Amino acid sequence: MTDVVLGLCLGGGTLAGFVAGYLVASRRAVRGVLGPVLGVESVGAAGATLEETLDLLPEPALLLDIQGVLRFANTEALAAFGDVIGTIIRHPDVYAALRRLDSETIEAAADIVIDVPVRRVVRGAFRLLPGGSGRVLAMLFDHSEQDAVERVRSDFVAYASHELRTPLAALIGFIETLRGPAADDPEAQQQFLGIMAGQAGRMQRLIDQLLALSRVEMMEHRKPRGEVNAEDVVARVRDESAPLLAARGMTMETEPTPFVCPGDEDQIVQILLNLVENAVKYASTVKGRAPRVTLSVAEVAVGGKAGVSFIVADNGPGIEARHLPRLTERFYRVENGPAVTDASGYGLGLAIVRHVVDRHEGRFSIESEPGVGTRCMVWLPARSGRREARERPSLLLA
Repeated sequence: MTDVVLGLCLGGGTLAGFVAGYLVASRRAVRGVLGPVLGVESVGAAGATLEETLDLLPEPALLLDIQGVLRFANTEALAAFGDVIGTIIRHPDVYAALRRLDSETIEAAADIVIDVPVRRVVRGAFRLLPGGSGRVLAMLFDHSEQDAVERVRSDFVAYASHELRTPLAALIGFIETLRGPAADDPEAQQQFLGIMAGQAGRMQRLIDQLLALSRVEMMEHRKPRGEVNAEDVVARVRDESAPLLAARGMTMETEPTPFVCPGDEDQIVQILLNLVENAVKYASTVKGRAPRVTLSVAEVAVGGKAGVSFIVADNGPGIEARHLPRLTERFYRVENGPAVTDASGYGLGLAIVRHVVDRHEGRFSIESEPGVGTRCMVWLPARSGRREARERPSLLLA
């Protein structure tokens, strides 16, 4: 609330003065001005409306009535939160903060945690505007990135330290052996060094996946602004997975379809590479059957929304139905037998896929039948819900 107080002091208590003081205190660039959304109200000598004045703020700002009904959302709020604004203002802690506002208590705050569709942590600062209008200015501060960093740190302590213990113990054991009984045995030294290199690579892969997961989680609440070309995505996945397929003596069947949708193309390519890598690993574990992996694209409507589906399928050993709901949990692995255990990773790849799909407001589903194979589908909407909100801000009004 420091900027709010400073603004009011600089402006003599008026809303125009609050905005002027806020801009002076923050020294940040302002966004363009939208037209008024509600009734006209002058808030300065220039005759700017209340909505136009709020739209100059470089931070997300909402105008509510005392009952919590949304009256206006500025450009920054629409860009940062989009249709999540409705979820924020309906949060019980926001309602409780608004109930505390009266003629004596003009300021209140609330910490808002939203888990659907993606986790968001928001600090809301509410101020009852003067003049008896019953309107409330709400400033929103997104703490989602800080929350993601804290959760990654706690996960590392809880899970990664346990996963690193086994390869680290193996390395320590082989180092002691090389210093002792194998000190004069070149053949044993070469064998042990090969095993040590494998264990070191295992730790490196775990750390790389943890870093990738942390980056995805920190970006999850930011909607992508680029475009995904389905044909380009399939071509890139095919080319980048070629060395892995060649090493296993396999080929991948692809069925591209022309389609363009909003999204981060690099992230979509990465998660499809994760799925293809899983399919190649597990398809090659079934003896007596030629491994088969396919990547196809199809236009599919989900929940009445048009979109595109990327489907990765294999003819591997399959997964029992009881495991499917938990496959996207961090560090969850299926242990079905020695062959599959040897190919298994750390249980982070599908967690990364889920977070990327959530960022794109898409859907991720897994279908599998033991002895037949597995089919993973990534669905992306043809149009982002947040873009619609930004183009038509009146949709956000009560």
